[in-house]
Amino acid sequence: MPKYSIVLPVRNGGEYIKECVESILDQTVTDFNLIVLDNCSTDGTLEWITSIKDSRIQIYPSAKPLSIEENWGRIPDVAKNKFMTFIGHDDLLDHNFLEVMDRLINEHPEAGFYQVHSRYIDEKGNKTGSCKPMDEIQNSYQFLAFFLSGMSELTIGQVMLSDRFDKMNGLPKYPHLLFADLELWINLINKRYRAVAMEECCSKRIHNSSTTNSSSSLIYYYSFIKLLEYFIKLKQSDVKFAEVFERYGLQFLAPFSKTISHHLLRIPLEKRNGINVKGFLNQFKSMLEILIPNNDFNPDHNFSIRLASDIDSNILSRKAFLLFKKIYSRPLLHT
Repeated sequence: MPKYSIVLPVRNGGEYIKECVESILDQTVTDFNLIVLDNCSTDGTLEWITSIKDSRIQIYPSAKPLSIEENWGRIPDVAKNKFMTFIGHDDLLDHNFLEVMDRLINEHPEAGFYQVHSRYIDEKGNKTGSCKPMDEIQNSYQFLAFFLSGMSELTIGQVMLSDRFDKMNGLPKYPHLLFADLELWINLINKRYRAVAMEECCSKRIHNSSTTNSSSSLIYYYSFIKLLEYFIKLKQSDVKFAEVFERYGLQFLAPFSKTISHHLLRIPLEKRNGINVKGFLNQFKSMLEILIPNNDFNPDHNFSIRLASDIDSNILSRKAFLLFKKIYSRPLLHT
């Protein structure tokens, strides 16, 4: 039985899927299988993968079109080997990725999460930078502190025990999977530790034209509120997490008040399910007070946030703002 499973959820992978699959099959360690979760692709992705005559590939087509959350949510339902990773269809693995992971796992058999360093590439595959350096060993408190303080980031190149992933029901159910990897990583590292190899063994593709979410949806808002709920649960579960949030939480969370206020302002009121800027700010302040008691956060001290709230509170100014946005694409609100 192979040691690793590499899971590849995809819908319409285009030309990138070919690069991705080829990079996976080119591993120096061949003790793995590739599990493809195709989500009703219409661009020939499924046909191309099916044409590859490699016994390591297992294909699971979906019976109907799924959301990204639903397709990635199928991962716990498929049989996997002892260790697993998942990858986006436009990312790449170096040929020695599993070789480095094999060594890392042998050196740290008690770790709960394994990571290599990665690079960033553009749409043409040119390197644009590297991920921030990571310590060889980190517990969950250290990982969270480094992330909240901006000294660490979420990238690709991870391996985990399949049974632990499945027991957690896979990726947390965040809209469009925003922040889902953060919660998953903390849960996997918690009570164990993260082991990191210094080698740069994979590439994460950054698309200049892509956006995190649609400007006309509430995905960003709902995902952020779910993240806050998770942070509060973490804080209440362990005093060490509470100390991390008290020290680093505000500097990480406060900027979201402006980002989401501006995002909500760009969404027509009839598409917001009753959510407005002022209501969000009150909700944010209440949750922040639970997470970090006696904090000094006050959105009224930020002119840009206060202006967004004022515009959103008046039907005429709100309509005027949306009309102006249609003919003027540059940002209207600044810090």
